[in-house]
Amino acid sequence: MKIEQELIQSVAEAARQLYGQDVPEKMIQLQKTKAGYEGNLTLVVFPFLKMSRKKPDQTAQEMGQWLKEHCAVVDDFNAVGGFLNIVVAKEAWLRLLRDIDADPFFGMKQATADSPLVMIEYSSPNTNKPLHLGHVRNNLLGWSLAQIMQANGNRVVKTNIVNDRGIHICKSMLAWQKWGNGETPESSGKKGDHLIGDYYVLFDKHYREEIAELKQQFLAQGLAEKDAEEKAKAEAPLIKEAHEMLVKWEQNDPAVRQLWETMNGWVYAGFDETYRKLGVSFDKIYYESQTYLKGKAKVEEGLEKGLFERHDDNSVWADLTGEGLDQKLLLRSDGTSVYMTQDIGTAEMRYEDYPIDKMIYVVGNEQNYHFQVLAILLDRLGFKWGKQLVHFSYGMVELPFGKMKSREGTVVDADDLIAEMVDNARRTSEELGKFDDMDEAERNEIARIVGMGALKYFILKVDARKNMLFNPEESIDFNGNTGPFIQYTHARIRSILRKAAALSAPAVNVEGALLNAKEIDLIQKLNSFTQAVEQAGKDYSPSGIANYCYELTKEFNQWYHDYSILNAESEELRQMRLLLAANVAKVIKNGMQLLGIEVPERM
Repeated sequence: MKIEQELIQSVAEAARQLYGQDVPEKMIQLQKTKAGYEGNLTLVVFPFLKMSRKKPDQTAQEMGQWLKEHCAVVDDFNAVGGFLNIVVAKEAWLRLLRDIDADPFFGMKQATADSPLVMIEYSSPNTNKPLHLGHVRNNLLGWSLAQIMQANGNRVVKTNIVNDRGIHICKSMLAWQKWGNGETPESSGKKGDHLIGDYYVLFDKHYREEIAELKQQFLAQGLAEKDAEEKAKAEAPLIKEAHEMLVKWEQNDPAVRQLWETMNGWVYAGFDETYRKLGVSFDKIYYESQTYLKGKAKVEEGLEKGLFERHDDNSVWADLTGEGLDQKLLLRSDGTSVYMTQDIGTAEMRYEDYPIDKMIYVVGNEQNYHFQVLAILLDRLGFKWGKQLVHFSYGMVELPFGKMKSREGTVVDADDLIAEMVDNARRTSEELGKFDDMDEAERNEIARIVGMGALKYFILKVDARKNMLFNPEESIDFNGNTGPFIQYTHARIRSILRKAAALSAPAVNVEGALLNAKEIDLIQKLNSFTQAVEQAGKDYSPSGIANYCYELTKEFNQWYHDYSILNAESEELRQMRLLLAANVAKVIKNGMQLLGIEVPERM
């Protein structure tokens, strides 16, 4: 039994014996003892004052004495006002360490066949451009959140919705038709998503030129600046052609559909390569080209049931004024769908495919209102999880040199960023002499692991709700709150364990080992991994796991700086410290895996 649980049961028994009352477990509040006070765990005594009818310090003293006499976990205590500081017996800490050691998945729950089914949507790319830094944050958050929800005992389905239709897709297609000269990924040597992204930028370049030329004509005709700009945007030949292509697509024109399938195929191959580099994947991918018609049908069904209303211009709206919002367009007057309609269709398809208990959308905070509305609409339409859907809202990623703009080709490309991170990791490792005894294959692998660990940790350690400034150079540091610092600590521990194994020392019972205060703190920190995982699941917070891994790593390094493992004063102490170090490495590895980060055996 865990120390906290044993104490909770003993405190409940103390209340029965001392005051003749049964108390619920939720009333018993234990917390880590504050620095500067003697003790390991502190019991908040104030909830017991009504039943004890005594002052806080008297109640604490009375309960402390009972626990010391009747609970084997309690070695000593001290009362400070309404707080009872408990000194846990060292034998209990050793027993806890052995329990942690016996569980390879310590701190994580295993899902069963009847566990809640949680679907998590992330990535959601457009097929007119490659993935960029914003997508990187989305994918890393989504993947980590899936691991955290699974570690909390949920069954998880990881899903992606690809925006593969619409005017923006037609822009790339039209540009390729006009200026591509049959170029392919093979003929150009470019990844397919990069190739198509180039044509999206090219369309915008020519479109801007047409707008500028038309605007001057309209200004000469006497139109005001703003009116001339808007008219030029609407009447530019390129945008008209793109709209004509979109109409043909919706009419299933064979030539347009064939081009669309070919170019999207190039993009998907490129996406898959980037996803592999990021270490993310999906259990099911949906495509808006398959969901938008289903969404329209669902809206029509809601219209028949009186859930929505049709206006005089034939458009369909949802009246949300009763929920304190406004009216929301669901179908345009020409019958075409909007994003909300497509999301309703996607939800319908998912609900048919899986018996979802919870749906989590990993989407940027600019869509907060959208998901507030979607939750209401899905609830109206009868989705049991609709009102409780979770919008895992995250902030923008900013750069030292400004914001990213896809159509202008100024984004930080995900593939380029990954390559830069791996190169930086290799260069830094070489400068520090960490590659001296490695062959080329191992150097490449360690550089990949460290580079990707630096990227992922730097992004995930930040509260997802906040905007963040990403600086690649700061992320690759073998000291401080970084991925490489944690990875290096894991590798250091594994090196120590290999050296210990090579010494072939006989196994010794560690029961007699005398723990010092830092070792007790370290065991207590290990034990709190369970709470860190639970809290990260409740808060949907990968940053909580990242910060736990850093705190554990920092605490280990402080202990390791002060105390020798291999040259401990006794064999019992040496074996205990090896056991402690091995479990720190295990929990670091398990924690970092929840972030999608690998930890190497050596660095």
